[in-house]
Amino acid sequence: MSRIASTFERLAAQGRKALIPYVTAGDPAPEATVPLLHALAAAGADMIELGVPFSDPMADGPVIQRANERALARGVSLRHVLRWAKEFRAGDADTPLVLMGYANPIERYGVEAFVDACADAGVDGVLVVDYPPEESADFAARLRAAGIDPIFLLAPTSTAARMEQVDRLAAGYVYYVSLKGVTGAAHLDVAQVARRVQEVRCHVRLPLAVGFGIRDAAGAAAVAGCADAVIIGSRIIELMEQSSGGEQAQTAASDFLREVRAAVDRAAASAGNPAFEEVSR
Repeated sequence: MSRIASTFERLAAQGRKALIPYVTAGDPAPEATVPLLHALAAAGADMIELGVPFSDPMADGPVIQRANERALARGVSLRHVLRWAKEFRAGDADTPLVLMGYANPIERYGVEAFVDACADAGVDGVLVVDYPPEESADFAARLRAAGIDPIFLLAPTSTAARMEQVDRLAAGYVYYVSLKGVTGAAHLDVAQVARRVQEVRCHVRLPLAVGFGIRDAAGAAAVAGCADAVIIGSRIIELMEQSSGGEQAQTAASDFLREVRAAVDRAAASAGNPAFEEVSR
């Protein structure tokens, strides 16, 4: 069983929901990446998505776009990301790490070499935004053979056929994009997300992680009521961007994540889950 699957299994037994922060590798500074990952894990992250910087992150809003630009301006490449992933794994054997990015850096690196490097680094999952499931059977098979979960996106516009196709290929979890738009958008309709998540569950057996548009603790707690995991990225990056940098950026990210963690756990407790209450004692 993968680290991702075992984490979801453990959380389900405790009546809890996974909290998955996203940060861009190399931002706010290359040397801050590994310490930031450890800080997020200590602040309550159950898994972490680490973004691979790319010059045209089409699914991302302005906040994450700026993070990509800052990282690229500092010379951050996929090789750096893989090295930092390995450094993180050396100091944390338990927290699943997912690389999230776009096809171009992987194609330039070489798909086989990329999969091998991910396995060597202890990466647990890979999500490539512009690898559609229709063209990703071989890639998904390579990842699975290396013990890495291929993760795919579903959107509000995804058809039943697309959901079933993702269900056949994916492992770990499926990332449900909560709205039509880019990351960081502020028009999340939680009731609509809940309805759509129930529809997706009719076709997808894996845990569902919901991201895009979640900007605060209250929103995260509300989404956790219908999802298996909550993904939050733009707001974390925005808070680091607004800080004075250095340790203050890491503190801003950690403090916010602790607030979100507490809200998500309070929501689970208020739902009266006895397993959660036993773990919390």
